[in-house]
Amino acid sequence: MQKILDIISEKMQAAFVAAGYDAAYGKVTVSNRPDLCQYQCNGALSAAKAYKCAPIQIANAVAEQLSGQDFSMCQAVMPGFINLNLSDSFLADYLEQMRTAPDFGVQKDGSGKTAIIDYGGANVAKPLHIGHLRPAIIGEALKRLHSFMGYNTIGDIHLGDWGLQMGLIIAELHRRQPELCYFEEGFSGPYPEEAPFTLSELEEIYPTASARKKDDPDFAHEAHIATFQLQQGHPGYRAIWNHIMRISLADLHRIYDMLDVHYEAWLGESDADPYIPAMIEDLKAKGHAVMSEGALVFPVAEEGDKKEIPPCILIKSDGAAIYATTDLATMVQRMQDHNPHKMLYVTDKRQNLHFEQVFRAAKKGGIVSQETVLEHVGHGTMNGADGKPFKTRDGGVLRLEQLLKDMTDFVRSKVVENKIVSDDQVEATTAKIALAALKYGDLSNQPTKDYNFDLERFAAFEGNTGPYILYTIVRIKSILSRYGAWEELPIKLPTNDHAKELMLCITRLGPALESALRTSSPNLICAYIYELAGAVNKFYHETRILTEEDPALQQGYISLIGLAKRILEQCIHILGFSAPDKM
Repeated sequence: MQKILDIISEKMQAAFVAAGYDAAYGKVTVSNRPDLCQYQCNGALSAAKAYKCAPIQIANAVAEQLSGQDFSMCQAVMPGFINLNLSDSFLADYLEQMRTAPDFGVQKDGSGKTAIIDYGGANVAKPLHIGHLRPAIIGEALKRLHSFMGYNTIGDIHLGDWGLQMGLIIAELHRRQPELCYFEEGFSGPYPEEAPFTLSELEEIYPTASARKKDDPDFAHEAHIATFQLQQGHPGYRAIWNHIMRISLADLHRIYDMLDVHYEAWLGESDADPYIPAMIEDLKAKGHAVMSEGALVFPVAEEGDKKEIPPCILIKSDGAAIYATTDLATMVQRMQDHNPHKMLYVTDKRQNLHFEQVFRAAKKGGIVSQETVLEHVGHGTMNGADGKPFKTRDGGVLRLEQLLKDMTDFVRSKVVENKIVSDDQVEATTAKIALAALKYGDLSNQPTKDYNFDLERFAAFEGNTGPYILYTIVRIKSILSRYGAWEELPIKLPTNDHAKELMLCITRLGPALESALRTSSPNLICAYIYELAGAVNKFYHETRILTEEDPALQQGYISLIGLAKRILEQCIHILGFSAPDKM
């Protein structure tokens, strides 16, 4: 289904041609003066220079060609603007098409294409903390947006499961329990099915080992050796690694489920490791991988670079592969398995240089095609309400699970205090409102910007918040429930300015989603639904809906708010939360 701006622009272009001017001047935009008109065209101002005549003369000639063509107003005003208002019938017909079309008629730009969204970046054996919130929330929203826009989408958590932290855990476990069979030379198995540690013990082992490494060179060396031996296939260390993975993944699944974040692929650095040797040999054969100060590097600097772009290190001087190596090998795996049209990486924006190096190496080395879209969606940090880095009272990093609990407890107190729902609905309703408050509070910010986390503001039922959006949806649900069957009712002509404003806002769904997709900015969806919710509430306050005595008028009102509800629900699903039935 064509966007309404495209339809109007085509009519405007035809009018320019009919008046004797080039069609290129017929671009229409949403008016920057909604008090004067709905849409405008400024092409006559530019055409005046080419045709050497007054812009108002061109605007008048074009406006004459448009009179009566789906516009209630088509007016040329000084110095040469063309102001437009859609006719009520055109607007109603367009919304009726949106109501009956699959997915509201939004154009599916991703049809036939695959997109892999790499987000989350959790490290096994380490608890998720608040630094994991933004990549999970932004990445999930971008994945759902791509899916809605027609892409075959694959969300990949890209676990950190193969680096030094594994060697540190093994070395620390060896110090504590050297008698375990995993460390016994020549042990023929089988290894125990039960792990020699619990999740809480595992989460204590790693920080202890990490701290010991800084003060004990011998221990650090032991951990490096253990990491190397694990990667070379040491059976006992592989058995420990399997225990770590099983226990850690179960906990990661639990917490991501609480966030309503779900991955199609639970792959990690270990899955990319087998692809590294052949990739390195291929890059050597092509002359891209060269030795520099004992390390194997891939020079990626280009003529014209405005800043220094260091070589991409593939193998360090001690023979170890690093993140860049793993990221490139992961691309090899993804191209073989899925041949994606695009790959998005959602991480901290401070990793911009790393991804610039990796993306250049991938294109130069032929790991991906020149047409493959590689994008780093770098995000800012979440700070405390005081604008300083978010810390616990004792100065530590707050665990993600605790943050979720704090938000849920805060919202629950509001739900109970205001008696929003019956006692048996408190927990389910609280969970939905808390998640909406948390996710919308994050996603309404531009991804690259830092923001301050504020429980009170995010959980407010008024203003630009998730609970406000939910409240609007619940209000519409209540009206529709009291009315009865509404799903098949057609859109009618607008009967007042508030209805027309709501209808015009609904038409902007497609452009909002396309802009969010093009710029990888879920905040544009938040901005759209905040505007839509505002238009719904203005319409509600200024229009008698359930008390309207004219059945035809009432049907039109019900159909209009029903369409708004469906769009709001679709958008919050893309953002990663849902609305309760009552609030």
